[in-house]
Amino acid sequence: MLDKYNPSEFEEKLYKEWNENGYFTPVVDKTKTPYTIVIPPPNVTGKLHMGHALVMTLQDILIRYKKLRGFNTLWIPGTDHAAIATEVKVVEKLKNEGKSKEQIGREAFLEEAWDWTRTYGGTIIRQLKSLGCSCDWTRERFTMDEGLSKAVEHVFVKMYKKGAIYRGNRMINWCPTCKTSLSDAEVEPEEEQSHLWYIRYYTKDKKEYITVATTRPETMLGDTAVAVSKDDERYKDMIGKTVVVPLVNREIKIIADEFVEKEFGTGCVKITPAHDFNDYEAGIRHNLEQIEVFDEKGIMLDLVPKYKGMDIYTARKEIVKDLQELGVLEKIEDYTHNVGKCYRCHNTVEPRMSIQWFMKMDELAKPAIEAVKNGEIKFVPDRFTKTYFHWLDNIKDWCISRQIWWGHRIPAYHCQNCHEIMIEYEEPKKCAKCGSTDIKQDPDTLDTWFSSALWPFSTMGWPEETEDFKYFFPTDTLVTAYDIIFFWVVRMIFSSLEHTGKIPFNTVFMHGLVRDAQGRKMSKSLGNGIDPIDIIEKFGADSLRFSLVQNMTLGNDVKYSEEKAGSAKNFANKIWNASKFVLANTDKKLLESYKEEDLTIEDKWILNKLDKLVKEVTNHIEKYEVGIAATKIYDFIWSEYCDWYIEMCKPRLYDENSKTKASCVYVLNHVLVTVLKLLHPFMPFITEKIYKEMDKKQSIMLEEWPEILR
Repeated sequence: MLDKYNPSEFEEKLYKEWNENGYFTPVVDKTKTPYTIVIPPPNVTGKLHMGHALVMTLQDILIRYKKLRGFNTLWIPGTDHAAIATEVKVVEKLKNEGKSKEQIGREAFLEEAWDWTRTYGGTIIRQLKSLGCSCDWTRERFTMDEGLSKAVEHVFVKMYKKGAIYRGNRMINWCPTCKTSLSDAEVEPEEEQSHLWYIRYYTKDKKEYITVATTRPETMLGDTAVAVSKDDERYKDMIGKTVVVPLVNREIKIIADEFVEKEFGTGCVKITPAHDFNDYEAGIRHNLEQIEVFDEKGIMLDLVPKYKGMDIYTARKEIVKDLQELGVLEKIEDYTHNVGKCYRCHNTVEPRMSIQWFMKMDELAKPAIEAVKNGEIKFVPDRFTKTYFHWLDNIKDWCISRQIWWGHRIPAYHCQNCHEIMIEYEEPKKCAKCGSTDIKQDPDTLDTWFSSALWPFSTMGWPEETEDFKYFFPTDTLVTAYDIIFFWVVRMIFSSLEHTGKIPFNTVFMHGLVRDAQGRKMSKSLGNGIDPIDIIEKFGADSLRFSLVQNMTLGNDVKYSEEKAGSAKNFANKIWNASKFVLANTDKKLLESYKEEDLTIEDKWILNKLDKLVKEVTNHIEKYEVGIAATKIYDFIWSEYCDWYIEMCKPRLYDENSKTKASCVYVLNHVLVTVLKLLHPFMPFITEKIYKEMDKKQSIMLEEWPEILR
């Protein structure tokens, strides 16, 4: 063995050997029980961050553990095309070159996007390999590859013809910056300091008025009603009367509606059906007109000529100033509230009416709810079951279309003559209704999550009945962060049940987020981010992996600092030095002369402790308590084995006349081999390196999990 523990000397070399020897690549073997994990696909042009490092480490622990337990393990890797994120990057690149996507056209833009993907797409894969991920790289997939694209088309056509996908003009979340629709799950609430503007709406004769409080005065130009609670005694006599909207002089009715909160503001709410989800629903209930105030770029329309062409925030300032001059602005209060932000660009999302493609969710949600209720799928920890049910119990139709070019284009074809829409796998040569050959494909692409919802089975060749699909599907454990329970988990479950008739996995292992030592979210603005690659280069992959999971508790966030990696490296160094000591004092003749009756009290003590450790570690990993398992191994190796047993052995080892020297050497080796196997899922490199130094015939990866001997 090397004199000093230096992971850079062997980690990369060992990984290459594992991969080249095919240890990560299982074959279909019906005599063995499969155990399958699909990777949560990171963005194709992304880089490894601490969240990735944690989720990948957890999956690798499970795969390596199950392999040692005799399962036929498969871990399918791959990347997501990350539609909006990638498009934003390519648009930015073109802008720096003095171009725009519109100038170069769709085909040229897609070539640019593919070039970007090929240039930057391999970074995170290389980084996952440096982390030690035992993925089967021969089965690597990409959400835009031919097979997965075929699965996406198959699902869209099937669901449209079933009546589950439709096109309609509905209220959606719109990002004026990304210029695309977003699903509810892609809108992140963010606390923002703003104001409440109190505006008086007078009756036509100006004898009475009603005061509304709003956080968005610019949308008042599209008001078509004022709503109050039917139980609010203050406004009982006003219901049914009309008031005039300032600045546009539109006469609107005062209505009573159940969604109005008497305690908010004045208890009077302006209704703008074209720019608010609650107002939209109220508009449907009361048959109100929908008046659009601004366009898809957040630019004001010509409802009031003065504001035409202004952006929303410029118009807001002008409107407030004009309301003050009119004498109808009663007061302004400071107000802190949650504002929906785009999950990609983090700019404010605007609710607006738009013609989009939607998937009906009511019928899809029912079997997904039942699969968890009847125990087919379980969440670990169980508390996330409530979150899952909350999402599905309150689910709305999913807006699946996006107004971007990078992604799976919707297989809908529009006749330019009679406007017939045809949903087909391939572009029809003529209109099925009027026979016209003037046909154009729908310009929209599908939500990224539409393709990743099919990931557990599309990665195995579905809709074809491949051998992989028949043997490895359903998968076993999904490991993912709790913040994408709806983004991904819910969608995979209802998609799998709908399209394969099977659950996609039996267990959802939810882990927390990685935060800094103070518990803050890691971000560039705070300057508290830690690059996992820097940790690997400084301390080694094993140290990063172990420091992430040690003391981790189920479902809770992980506080991380570089000091933890340093502590883990000290642990690795302790194992290294202990192993050197054992090897230096091992004689094959002594090992062969070992007799059980020669075991001393201290030998029996450490062996009993070891059996207890095997039992505890096994139980904790089976229950996904990997943090506790890691800590148990750490405590045993550091304290019982190194600080106590090895020290107690030294007098016997150094005494040539000792009658129990053979038993001491045997126990030292037996305990070391056992703890290396227990530790291997957590720290694969150092355990493999030491195992090889012990002159073992095969990789530790191919060995069997330790059994309890006594």
